[in-house]
Amino acid sequence: MRWLLSILAGFVWMTVTSCKITAPVVAKSRKGFTQYVNPFIGTTPLTDPRIVGFTVPKGWRPWSGLTYPGSALPNAMVQLSPMTEYGSGAGYEYEDTTIVGFAHTNKGHWNLCNIPVLPLPGQVKGGSYSSRFSHASESAAPGFYQVYLQDYGINVRLTSTLRCGYHQYEFTNHKDRKILFDLARANNRVNGWHIEQAGPSAVQGYQQVGHDKICFYATVNGNIASLDIVSEGRREGRAIVQLKDDGTTRPVELKIGLSFVSTGNAKQNLEQEIGGRSFEEIRSAADSTWEAMLSKIAVQGGTGKQKQLFYSSFYRALLWPALRSDVNGEYTDVKDSVVKATYNYYTVPSLWDTYRNKLVLLSIVSPKVTADVIRSLKDMGDKTGFIPTFFHGDHAASFIAGSYLRGIDDFDVKGAYNLLLRNAYVEGSSRPHLNEYREKGFISEPDLPNPHVETKANTGVSKTLEYAYDDYALAQMAKKLGDTAHYRELMERSKNYKNVFDPSTRFMRGRLANGDWVKNFNPQYPYYEYMYREANAWQVSFFAPHDMDGLIGLYGGKNAFEGKLDSLFTLPWNPAYIARNVETMIGQYCHGNQPDHEAPFAYYFVGKPEKSQKIIDFILDSLYGMGPQGLDLCGMDDAGEMSSWYVCSALGLYPYVAVDDRYLVTVPLFDRVVWKQNNGRILTIRKSGAGRKLESIAVNGRLQHGFFVPHELFRNGGSIDIKTGTAPVKSP
Repeated sequence: MRWLLSILAGFVWMTVTSCKITAPVVAKSRKGFTQYVNPFIGTTPLTDPRIVGFTVPKGWRPWSGLTYPGSALPNAMVQLSPMTEYGSGAGYEYEDTTIVGFAHTNKGHWNLCNIPVLPLPGQVKGGSYSSRFSHASESAAPGFYQVYLQDYGINVRLTSTLRCGYHQYEFTNHKDRKILFDLARANNRVNGWHIEQAGPSAVQGYQQVGHDKICFYATVNGNIASLDIVSEGRREGRAIVQLKDDGTTRPVELKIGLSFVSTGNAKQNLEQEIGGRSFEEIRSAADSTWEAMLSKIAVQGGTGKQKQLFYSSFYRALLWPALRSDVNGEYTDVKDSVVKATYNYYTVPSLWDTYRNKLVLLSIVSPKVTADVIRSLKDMGDKTGFIPTFFHGDHAASFIAGSYLRGIDDFDVKGAYNLLLRNAYVEGSSRPHLNEYREKGFISEPDLPNPHVETKANTGVSKTLEYAYDDYALAQMAKKLGDTAHYRELMERSKNYKNVFDPSTRFMRGRLANGDWVKNFNPQYPYYEYMYREANAWQVSFFAPHDMDGLIGLYGGKNAFEGKLDSLFTLPWNPAYIARNVETMIGQYCHGNQPDHEAPFAYYFVGKPEKSQKIIDFILDSLYGMGPQGLDLCGMDDAGEMSSWYVCSALGLYPYVAVDDRYLVTVPLFDRVVWKQNNGRILTIRKSGAGRKLESIAVNGRLQHGFFVPHELFRNGGSIDIKTGTAPVKSP
């Protein structure tokens, strides 16, 4: 295929390595599935213009990875990780050479990184609190992180529980030991902070960041000599705990509980989750928790690198959303009131990114967490009038409806549905410009003479496309609940994507309020908020996953659609078009961001799955785990979406229409997958044959007609046999 050869020729640079950096050490002596996880993947910068698509401007760091290497449990409150730079994506940037603290919350979205602490020796030179470190003296594993602070002569070991962090500091000099509580700093602006001694070996306090008050209660395994506070509550302030010299050489241990409610709850969290248990006991428990989770999907075959990338991606997919309720059930709600519940309360998921695949994966492997996340969203909706969105679109509709269709119903289904209807019908909800969308069937844009990447407008094309999909998603819930009237109306609205398709250019294009097309139109130019959300026309023009037959019809049929799709992957990116987060290009296709992540699978709908597989394989093989240490990711992980794309594609089951209870079958990387369900049932996926072209699919021993398999296989168990060869399957 010449079109593919042109792609591969353009990516010869994949074998090129950048400057050599010492690789970190993945914690050794591990067995089972955690041995494959490398928490450092995604912490390195991706700067090669032949990969990014443009020369990175001076002073920029591309949004590649933005992951953190520290200790965390699945969907925990605490993510205990090193800080090398405040204000950075995840607080830790691999190319940095100094550590400034160890913070207790993280996501990788330029936020959080709360309650940073740092052990200090007797004398700190220059008044600057930081220490050099080397990747050669650094290691990590699920639930564990270690680093040697060269300037301080301190070896730091970290582990964690759901709501607590456990620090162990091995000092070279055992006299005059201190711990810095750097409470004026976080990734967001700190509005205020407080700390006080709470006994001979404990301190407590809080950090106020926006509406969040992050409370803590911390103990040390010795007595406190003094608590020195400078400019309390102010941005230039700090607090230092001076430890009494007790004549021992044992490591200093700091145990810290967090709460978004009170210091009393933080103390209770600490007492219940850590109590008198040792560091090694907590670390072992963390490893066991991750082993139990990762072992739900056992793969056989594939290379060592593929297993590492798979389980590292699976690991990252399970870190967010984050727990926000305490062991006693209390949490602070959206109205800043303290509430007690019988379920775990979680943050809003990164819905714009993760509805596509990660939240589907979460619903399969962690149905209880999924139900509690939905309960949390409904609680927010009950108190604000609307189910919250995240960043763009109304994709709680897809998440909640899809989870319900997959059998998760341990929440107030009717109440959640009614709130989603308010989102879809009431202006002022999670859908900006909703009245115009309902009246016209599209959201308009102003006609600007010289729009640029950062021009702020209505993002009308992306909103129209996403609202149309969200309408389809909500319609499926209406159908299952027997609400025929809303089902029919929402299904009709789900066709609104057609209203922003310009047949003269064959692109999704902005429209003016009077219905005319936006005149200044360049389909290759990317925007953040003008017509498109973090994309150009090429990248959104294949998005109508719920109605692919209708979309193909707009292009003039299968042949025309296939030709346009070929151009998406082959038309070279213009390196003069520079936009953060629109990076890592295959032609015009951008895998470094989410808006077109469905496009590689679109060839299935013209009967050419082999073309999709070529693209999918190239992405799996070449755009994850790049660079000299194999740590580069092609784009921001976005709370696990990028990782989940890898997981689903590597397994050969992709939720192409995220709300639907069925999955598109592709060719897996592995010969055999044993997927254990929470109800004890097992789904087995087997791949046989030579080559990577899909020849046939059998479900429970019966030949499958079509490329989708039902979610029943997860509920009831069963088998999927995928036969490959050198000749592609005939279109069904």
